[in-house]
Amino acid sequence: MLKRARDAYAQVEGQITPFYGLAAALAMAVPLLAGSLTGHAAEGSVIALGAYLVALRAPEGPYGARARDLAAGVVMVAVGAGVGGALSGHTWPTVIVVPPLIALGVAVPRIGATAGLAVLLSAVRPPSADVVHTGALELVGGLLTTALLLAPWPARRLRPLREALFEAADKVAMTLDAVAQDIGASDESPLDDVHPDLIAVTRKPDWERCRRDASEALTSARATYALYRTGRGGGDPTRPERLIEALSRVLHETVTLQAVLEAARNYPPDREWELEAQTAVSALAARLRLLAGAIETWGEAPLGGEESAAVRRMGRAAETIRRAGLAGDEDLVAVSLIGQVRRSIDRIAGEIASARRIVAGGLRIGLGHPRMPDAPHPVSALERLRKAVRTRSPRFRQVSRVFVTALVSMTLAAALHLPHGHWMTITAMLSLRASYGETVDQLVQRVGGTAAGSVIAALLLTLAPGRPTTALIVFCFALAGFALRPVNFTYWALFGTPQAMLLLDFTVPADWRTAGERIGLTFAGTLLSFLAISLLWPTGHRERLPVQLSRLLALHADLVRAAADVTGGERVRLPHEKIVAAEEAAEAVAETRTRLCHERVPDTKLINRLDTVVRASHRIRDHLIAVARISREKAPDTGPVPEILDRLADTLEEAATAVKEPPEDREAPSTVLELDDELAGLDDYLSTLTRRRRAEIKSGVDRDELTPLRHALLQVSGTRYTIRALRRDTGRVIDGSLAAGWS
Repeated sequence: MLKRARDAYAQVEGQITPFYGLAAALAMAVPLLAGSLTGHAAEGSVIALGAYLVALRAPEGPYGARARDLAAGVVMVAVGAGVGGALSGHTWPTVIVVPPLIALGVAVPRIGATAGLAVLLSAVRPPSADVVHTGALELVGGLLTTALLLAPWPARRLRPLREALFEAADKVAMTLDAVAQDIGASDESPLDDVHPDLIAVTRKPDWERCRRDASEALTSARATYALYRTGRGGGDPTRPERLIEALSRVLHETVTLQAVLEAARNYPPDREWELEAQTAVSALAARLRLLAGAIETWGEAPLGGEESAAVRRMGRAAETIRRAGLAGDEDLVAVSLIGQVRRSIDRIAGEIASARRIVAGGLRIGLGHPRMPDAPHPVSALERLRKAVRTRSPRFRQVSRVFVTALVSMTLAAALHLPHGHWMTITAMLSLRASYGETVDQLVQRVGGTAAGSVIAALLLTLAPGRPTTALIVFCFALAGFALRPVNFTYWALFGTPQAMLLLDFTVPADWRTAGERIGLTFAGTLLSFLAISLLWPTGHRERLPVQLSRLLALHADLVRAAADVTGGERVRLPHEKIVAAEEAAEAVAETRTRLCHERVPDTKLINRLDTVVRASHRIRDHLIAVARISREKAPDTGPVPEILDRLADTLEEAATAVKEPPEDREAPSTVLELDDELAGLDDYLSTLTRRRRAEIKSGVDRDELTPLRHALLQVSGTRYTIRALRRDTGRVIDGSLAAGWS
């Protein structure tokens, strides 16, 4: 437990947000100070409470998305204040109304805790004769917070988009760095001369991690851009859209380059080309990082040149090897692979040059109203609700758990006539998370921070400062609490506790007794949350694994089938939507794996199996991207490649069905090891192409002519190694999914 506490307090979850803290602090402190100086302290505290509740929403993303989120919060605070004011003085009706609102906030993230808190905190105040007036005052506070948080909108409207584009370009550059590090055997003698153990601890880029990070950054950039309205008509893509697509093409070509380099390691005719290739890829990564810097500074950083001497040197080295192969001095398969390396590097250079021209032309987009997201269809929303209840999904279980906990805490507070019983409910409702580990971490952070913060508040309340001084103290604590809230929740509990106590007790004298009650009620709420996550129904993540794994297998089978169509000439390219769907299915399994790590007693064997499945599925998508992009050239025949891919797709579909079947009906699908004959046939076909290509050259065909036979040799030599790697990773995904789904 001590280790868990140390880990919880040492977590760094995000970055400090000074502007967010300043805006929230001003929105709270100004009404308090103005009310104190004008003799309307009660009205000022109500306005500050509305500002506090809206500030708790912590909106993120583009300013249009923030505006929508804050507007929804303002409405909920105003309505909640009216409802809570009507319930003030009526204890048991409050117990009936508030828990469903709290549960609704968990079910609908857009609502969050705002509605429940607004009603609860308004209901515990002394009854007021003018409920509408109170709601209007909290509305003013919410609008004040909204205005301050959105004040930088005109000057910083495009900052989230710029940050997303910079992140995408930087992450794609990191994938190029990772590829460059993997080329050849680097000279480690200088490190060994410094210290014999230095090589073992030297950090090298992890290709798979860099690849996933780049893909996630591009997805985030697309999502961020989708929240902007360009203010222009027609279907022509804007410059940010074109840049995102150019970066996506660079990433996919980098995946292809990595696959071809892996294959080329088995055919090393000349080691000198590896140094040239490594230099060229590193130079391309540096050029892309220059573009990222220019995006980050909005054009103030240098863009670099369009041409690359390193790429030209790589081209000359590849040409030398090609001519040696045509003369019979080198293996034609190796020559073809190195030719593919050259082509991939040239394509990456071309795409980076295109991205450079886009950035040089400016990335600004027209002004317009923020794009509103499509409203969900009411029938589909109702169907999702029915499905969640029928299947007892993790979200439904969490909603039910929060509802029961809130109901029990409010019932206890009402039955025992606790004067500050709402602190117990607030602790319980805000601490309960979707898993045991997350809940315990949150409770540890909240208890430690709240205890220290309550002592600080008690000291301040005992000193009994004047109301103007109290307003300034609230400003300081709000500034620190909201600014440090994303870093670690402990800071929020530490600074937010005295801030909330001083705010809620602004017009009512309080002392050490109030602070002691706050600490005791926080511990009681902590105990309720712990009992809820420990004793109530399981989280349900493990039960969903068969469905998630079946979907992962089915979508990857669909993607493999699409790659077979590309190699067979029935498709031009691999559909982007199929890649995204397969990626999302893998991420769903990865999220479940993470949730299982937070269980009270984690099943390490199951977690390791899921980790293997997720990693192998990422590699499968990379293999398929490489196969599809290598197959862009026109060839008369790609041999058995389409048939092999179709067989792999069949096996994945069989596994998708098997993983969901009842235990008594389960039957393992045919193994991918049965493809040995087909893979041996691919090797024979490659040998045949090599002999035919040499015969073609001897017959007098110009060596530089792009004949169909030459195209076929290029394709098959480039895909052979990738197909074998694809078979291995498909086997890992199937075996891991069946073992995890049947456990």
